[in-house]
Amino acid sequence: MRTMLVIARREFKAYFNSPVAYFVITAFLVMVGVLFFIPFFTRDRVSMRDFFSLIPFMYFFFIPAITMRLIAEERRAGTIEMLITMPVRDVDVILGKFFASLLFLVSALLLTLPYAITISQFGDMDWGPVWGGYLGLLMMGSACLALGLLASSWTENQIVAFVIGLFLSMFFIMIDKFVIFLPATLASIFEYLSFSAHFRNAARGLVDSRDIVFFLSCTVISLFFAFRSLESRQWR
Repeated sequence: MRTMLVIARREFKAYFNSPVAYFVITAFLVMVGVLFFIPFFTRDRVSMRDFFSLIPFMYFFFIPAITMRLIAEERRAGTIEMLITMPVRDVDVILGKFFASLLFLVSALLLTLPYAITISQFGDMDWGPVWGGYLGLLMMGSACLALGLLASSWTENQIVAFVIGLFLSMFFIMIDKFVIFLPATLASIFEYLSFSAHFRNAARGLVDSRDIVFFLSCTVISLFFAFRSLESRQWR
């Protein structure tokens, strides 16, 4: 546990040792703010519903930008071998890097809270769906981060890791949009696998334990495969 926390702290600090993190967070906040507030003032309701509909699509680019360097950069620079030769387990590396990226995501989401506070000044807003929506964003983000970390473990090229992470996130977030073209049996499977389908309940303020289990399962499975990908270097 201590080793994992040391790695997580190191990785979280590494985000802010370069201007990339500031650029990514600023771009995220500006794009979300513009795309949310412009239509907000044309609608006669005080609600964060449009905000929570928007963020999953922002995850396509934001999440891979967070995770693309985590393993890929270590592989490219050769530091992953040095790290592994130290008394550090592969699972500590994977979990440490994952929790660092999760803390980065939490920081970005917390910076959007002023948006909710601002629009609450325009009327009586129901905060139940707001907190449920943020919990849903955190759960979905956790699963997408694990997928991005998995993508980063497959290559030493950050751009390749970004593209793979983008397509993985896009697939699982948008998979339910294609169920109308599938047979009923496949449609039900694809809809169950959709991150958006499970997120919608939380965005309405309905936090279902089945949705929590689903996102946790996706996160654990992706981290397991990332661990096996990192572990496989021993056999090359």
